[in-house]
Amino acid sequence: MSIFPSVARLAHHELTVDADLFKDSMRHLAAAVSVITVGRGADRTGFTATSVSSLAIDPPSVIVSLNRASSSWPVLQRHGSFCVNMLAHDQRHVADSFSGRDGQKGAERYQGAEWRELSTGTMALVDALAVLDCELDDAIERHSHGILIGRVRAVTLRRNAEPLIYWHGAYRQIRGC
Repeated sequence: MSIFPSVARLAHHELTVDADLFKDSMRHLAAAVSVITVGRGADRTGFTATSVSSLAIDPPSVIVSLNRASSSWPVLQRHGSFCVNMLAHDQRHVADSFSGRDGQKGAERYQGAEWRELSTGTMALVDALAVLDCELDDAIERHSHGILIGRVRAVTLRRNAEPLIYWHGAYRQIRGC
């Protein structure tokens, strides 16, 4: 018996939601843009993500969602670490490179920006708004995605910069209130 009876009931009834309508609803959710880097050396790649969230303070940990069809999935599994690079408003070009919009793949995505290697072996974007160096604590496979739980091993912050935001299918930035 589930301690969440409404969840148990939902499992027995298939709900049909139009995929395009669902995608449109998620575009109403403004989110910070991050680039998640995985791998080492020539075996490195990464992806642009808006699905990054803190999980716990003790131990410091984050959650990242990754499509298992992504080229980053097997690289992450091989190396067991990732870096969350939270982008500043002046780093749209990095988000575009890692989104795959321009056709770049693997280590090519790192071109056009300055990077440094972290203790886990992943790469950190120099001057990112925030950098979280993470060891993969767990990867929970659900539907098309993996929910990555990363144990944060190091944090770097950039002061006096605005975040890059994604909302309604476009990059945005916060303007002074």
